Amino acid sequence: MKRFLVLVLAMATIGGLAVGQGKVTIEFWHAATGALADALNTVVNDFNNSQTTYFVNAVYKGSYAETMSAAIAAFRAGKPPHIVQIFEVGTATMMAATGAIYPVYQLMADTGVPFDPEQYIAPVKGYYSDAAGRMVSMPFNSSTAVLWYNKDAFRAAGLDPDNPPRTWAEVRAAAKKIVETGAAKIGLSCAWLTWTQFEQFGAIHNTPFATRANGFEGMDAVLELNHPLYVRHLQTLIDMAKEGSFTYGGRDATPDALFPSGEAAMLIASSALRARVAREAKFEWGVTYLPYYDDAVQIPHNSIIGGASLWVMRRPDASLELYKGVAEFFRFISQPEADAKWHMTTGYVPLTFGGYEVAKAEGYYDQNPGADIPILQLARPNPTENTRGLRLGNLPSIRTVIYEEVEKALQGQQTAQQALDNVVKRGNAILREFEATHK
Repeated sequence: MKRFLVLVLAMATIGGLAVGQGKVTIEFWHAATGALADALNTVVNDFNNSQTTYFVNAVYKGSYAETMSAAIAAFRAGKPPHIVQIFEVGTATMMAATGAIYPVYQLMADTGVPFDPEQYIAPVKGYYSDAAGRMVSMPFNSSTAVLWYNKDAFRAAGLDPDNPPRTWAEVRAAAKKIVETGAAKIGLSCAWLTWTQFEQFGAIHNTPFATRANGFEGMDAVLELNHPLYVRHLQTLIDMAKEGSFTYGGRDATPDALFPSGEAAMLIASSALRARVAREAKFEWGVTYLPYYDDAVQIPHNSIIGGASLWVMRRPDASLELYKGVAEFFRFISQPEADAKWHMTTGYVPLTFGGYEVAKAEGYYDQNPGADIPILQLARPNPTENTRGLRLGNLPSIRTVIYEEVEKALQGQQTAQQALDNVVKRGNAILREFEATHK
C-alpha cells in the first residue's frame, strides 16, 4: 500500500505541481529547465492559487524541438496538450497547421475574455501575428540579442569601460586591442550565430532576410542572404577570425559560457543570458546595443525577438469551458504586475508596455543598469517589413544550413560569397518543400 501511495503522489506532482482536485485541468507542455522552469512553475502556481475553477498542469517535455515534436505526435493521436510552448522559429510551422491550433485572437473572442493586442510591444505582437495583424499565439518568454562586454578587460586593454563600441569598426578595433594586450583570451565571440549575425543583423540594418516581407506575405518567399551586406559581414567575421579578434565558439548556445567565465571579453548573445552572467561572472560587466555598419544605416533599426510563445491546440474532447480557462491563464500572465515579475525574475524582456512601466516604477532599471537596453532596442521607432521578424517554414533546418556553410567559410574552404550563395540555394529548396507540403 505504501508503495502505491508513493506512486500516486509521484504521478500527481508531474512538473513540480500538484494536480488540482475538482477543477478543470488544463494541460500545459513546456521546454523550460533550470531557473526558467522554477520561474515558470511559480507563474503557474500563482495562477492556480488565484483560481477556484481552473488548474494548469505544467509538464516538461524536453527541448524546444522535442516539445514541438511531442505536441505534433499527440495531436495526430487525438490527445494534444491544451497549451504548448514553441520556440519562435517554429512559428511558421505552427501557423501552417491550421486544423491543429486555436488562434489566440479567436480563442479570446469565443470565450469572451478581455484581450487587447495593443498592450504588447510591437516586435512581440508582430512576430506572433498573421498577415492580417491578428495574434495567433500568446507571447511568453521573449528575448533579443545584445552585446555583453567585460569592463575589467576593457580597462586592462586601455579601453573606456563606460563607452562600449557602437559600430562593427569599433567592435573590431576593441577586440583586436583586447587580444593584443592579453586582456582576455578572446576578443569577440557570439552565441546563436544564425540568429545574432544574420536574423538580428538583417533587422537592425533594415535588410531583407527573404522576399515577401521575410515570408509574412506568402510561402513563396525566397532567401536573400547573398545580399552584398550579408556577404560583407561574413567576410568581416572571416577576416577577424584570421587576425585573432573573433573566435567562433560553436552552434546555438554553446558559446554562452565564454563570457561569464571571462574567456571572451565581448559576446553577442541573448539578453536572457543576464541571470547566468549575474550569477557566474567574477568581474564587472556591461551590456549594450548590437553593433552596426554606420555607412550602411545612419540609425540602426529595431532588433527582433527570440524565445518562445504559447500555442493553443485543438483537442476533440476539450470544451469551451476548458478553453475559457486557457484564456483566463493568458489574461493572468499578461497583467502588468505578472509580466514585470516574469521579466525581472528571468531576464526575458517585458512583453507589455504595462510590464515595462511596473519594472521601471519599482526601480529595477536603476538597480540593474542596462537591463532596459533589450526593450529599448526592440522598441526603436519606425519598424519596417524587414524588422518585423521572420515567417519562414522549416527555419530550424535553414539555420542548420547556415551553420554548415558559414563553418566551411571560417575554415577557409570557401569564400563568403560562395557560402551565402550555397545557403540561398539549399535554403530555398527547404522552403519549396515546406510550401509544397502546406500549400
